[in-house]
Amino acid sequence: QLAWIADFRYTPMKFETLRQNAQEILALLKDDLVFVLTNRVPRALLTRLMGWFSKIEQPWVRDLSLAIWQRCADLRLHEARKTAFSSVHDCFIRELKEGVRPINPNPDILISPCDAIVGALGQITDGLALQAKGLSYPLHELLKSHSRANEVKGGVYVTLRITPAMYHRFHAPASGTLEHMTYVPGDTWNVNPATVRRVRWLYCRNERAVLDLQLASAGPRVFLVPVAAILVAGLRLHGLPDLFDANYEGAREIPCHFVVRKGTELGWFQHGSTIIVLAPKGFEVLSHIQSGEIIRAGEALLKMTHS
Repeated sequence: QLAWIADFRYTPMKFETLRQNAQEILALLKDDLVFVLTNRVPRALLTRLMGWFSKIEQPWVRDLSLAIWQRCADLRLHEARKTAFSSVHDCFIRELKEGVRPINPNPDILISPCDAIVGALGQITDGLALQAKGLSYPLHELLKSHSRANEVKGGVYVTLRITPAMYHRFHAPASGTLEHMTYVPGDTWNVNPATVRRVRWLYCRNERAVLDLQLASAGPRVFLVPVAAILVAGLRLHGLPDLFDANYEGAREIPCHFVVRKGTELGWFQHGSTIIVLAPKGFEVLSHIQSGEIIRAGEALLKMTHS
């Protein structure tokens, strides 16, 4: 009888354990479902279809689409310079009112180039950056250059994921000269957490660009890598006439010489995705920057250590 009473007393604990296990299993199943629904589809076709649909300016198509989008996400349209949009795409690439994203003026600070959710971040070790727990990728593959990878050896990286509802333009993290752009065609895997945890070398597989920014104050170069994804391929860069997307057939290595100030708008995604910021040795990620947190363009991201 005493044994039965003891067993009965611990039964609630057993039920709690079962409940927790069931929640973990459901979370894994949901994660798998999200991965399948957002990736095991004709990614290139859907991306082109979305590009076409988002530019439709027919009023009822535009208004209904924007109404559904606003109901599903906080677009923060009160920050937008425009009060009306000609299409969903026009809303996607919206500009902001002057002063809505104040720029950190400290010359030792590199700012976030965009609004984003902070992903993986940390120090570059053995030429690798972390994609997700247990998954790393080589920077020479991401940057398509061993010399660039060597420049940031021992430096730091931060992954910034732009959600569909966010502001999609990106800015110079510091004053300097945008020297070069490398366009890298590729796939359009989703970059949501479910995919980042599953697809090896994801950022090295997707369509992307590599922007070389020579800093005015310190001399070294930092690199911005805008990465495309399903439904969101396509990049515009100020000063260059071409749209860089799957239809682009021009040069892959494009010299530039754009002198920019910290906060200057560099360009925009046709929709949005991810920007990876890489800085050489002598920079550190600020301690308050944590994975999963939201950061806005213009806010402090990296600090020069003067070592």
